[in-house]
Amino acid sequence: MNRRVGVLVGIMVFLAAANLSTPPGAALSQDRKFVNSVGMEFVLIPAGTFLMGSPPDEANRDRDEVLHRVTISRPFYLQTTEVTRGQWRKLMGSRFFGFFKRGRHPRRPVVKVSWYDAMEFIEKLNALNEGRYRLPTEAEWEYACRAGSRTAYCWGDEISCDQAMFANNSLKSDECVASNQKRGLPTDACTYVANYAPNAWGLYDMHGNVWEWCFDWYGPYPSGPAVDPKGPPTGTKKVRRSGSWFKHAWQCRCANRNYAHPASRLKNLGFRVVREAE
Repeated sequence: MNRRVGVLVGIMVFLAAANLSTPPGAALSQDRKFVNSVGMEFVLIPAGTFLMGSPPDEANRDRDEVLHRVTISRPFYLQTTEVTRGQWRKLMGSRFFGFFKRGRHPRRPVVKVSWYDAMEFIEKLNALNEGRYRLPTEAEWEYACRAGSRTAYCWGDEISCDQAMFANNSLKSDECVASNQKRGLPTDACTYVANYAPNAWGLYDMHGNVWEWCFDWYGPYPSGPAVDPKGPPTGTKKVRRSGSWFKHAWQCRCANRNYAHPASRLKNLGFRVVREAE
């Protein structure tokens, strides 16, 4: 190997190593994504520390959003979109949930899936021997949603109808109905995944569209700093995050917490998946 080639190789090795330590808030490059055999796209989320919860002056905050420092000690891959109907069908066969009478498009999120249904889907994913999959913890979900931000939404403290799918309910919360109709989007339903701009880490629909199951039982946050928290050991409700098309904008905030019985199958509730980094 001549001197010039050796220098070039050294530079390439240095750049590759530098890319492994992307700081929170930085956009991830395309070579840190992969697609599995089911057609699910994942992006690598770096390890880091963030403030989980909301400050006392954040509009519409709840008392259970106690601000505390959380460290995510290891990087992980997170699906860039919610699990779609096409992906569900490819893995689970004819077992469908949540198909509206109109529009069975494979790029819409699968809904009316219980927490147990999501775990069954993940069990089948793991049986493919393409890596270890699981639901995100609540802390991982908020960390990924924020993508380095500290505002109510990953882009700032306000939200508009062209940034996320929410308030698309003609009977209960219709703030975005007219705007969505002008854009050709369905009313009283979710829309296709990746229909809005992603956050800084390449994740779509972390605000709105459908609620997403997390691994954790719902319960109070720890009183101080935490490392890789997984929620209480037992409970009666499982955490769900993101907000949805069904109701208000404030439910789509990064820090907003919600929960449901793990057997619940709701028309505005789906999930996305973690693949553990080796």
